[in-house]
Amino acid sequence: MLKSCLVTGFPYTYLDSENGPLQVFERLIRKGVAVRRLGSAALDLCWTACGRFEGFYEHKLNPWDSAAGVLILEEAGGKVTGFHGEDYSIYHPQILATNGLIHDELMGIINNKE
Repeated sequence: MLKSCLVTGFPYTYLDSENGPLQVFERLIRKGVAVRRLGSAALDLCWTACGRFEGFYEHKLNPWDSAAGVLILEEAGGKVTGFHGEDYSIYHPQILATNGLIHDELMGIINNKE
């Protein structure tokens, strides 16, 4: 996963909560993983689907932020779950979306297991 490039977004609330966005971001960059922030979850998901990024995660999304991008990523063969591997729902605020190859490893880092 060290050669992966990830993309994320940061919510406007609870940045400093336990295992929140800043803590996950810090763990990733301390491992040397490149993480970008573009500002559009829909675009982040589409760019993951086409291979520009290997993975996308975000702590707080609304249904309109992810619905179309999730469909596109899944149709492209990617994997989308919640942070703990549960089936993803557009009504669930946390999303982990990858090319499928790094999904489990990224889930471990997000959950502070690696």
